[in-house]
Amino acid sequence: MIYHRATLSSSHGASPLAFTAAITAGGQSRRFGSDKALAQWRGQTLLWHVAQALASADQKVLIAPAGRYDLAGWHTIGDTRPAQGPLAGLEAALWAAEYDWVAFAGVDVPTLTPAYWAALLHAMKPDALSVQATDPTGQPQPLGALYHRALLPHLSALLDNGERRLRLACPPERVVQVGNLPEHFFRNINTPQDLEHLP
Repeated sequence: MIYHRATLSSSHGASPLAFTAAITAGGQSRRFGSDKALAQWRGQTLLWHVAQALASADQKVLIAPAGRYDLAGWHTIGDTRPAQGPLAGLEAALWAAEYDWVAFAGVDVPTLTPAYWAALLHAMKPDALSVQATDPTGQPQPLGALYHRALLPHLSALLDNGERRLRLACPPERVVQVGNLPEHFFRNINTPQDLEHLP
């Protein structure tokens, strides 16, 4: 694990390299009770907010059932392993990626911003295979993170062996952890009550 202390500022500018953005929206939203991607916050869907934060990506991939969502500028692909969680969604994203690095997010992280993704992109190291923010307790956040395409065989092997935990997507020694980010980035939306408590 490599630690990087982030600073958020407009000086980050554009991304230092081309990258793919991927949003996984194929979940069943059991705890939410309805399609979470279409839930409204500040007059727009959660899916729209997540997509806006990734608008600068050179390729945009939405991992979801065909025809479920209409998101301009995003190409929809299906899960390689439906109903097997975000690790399978990441596998699909890496398969579809045209660029080495993939910014991977779910619809339950609508408070992420372009500055958040810029901080991760600028924290890359030559030997890293993932860049993950750490929350205020120091825990790395594997959803809302960067992953390198070279991880695809590792992910596929995990899934073939029944593993579903996204936090195992990258060996820890190849992860750059980015700290010192604002707490509001780590407000995951799992229930309607979580959404009600967003500012």
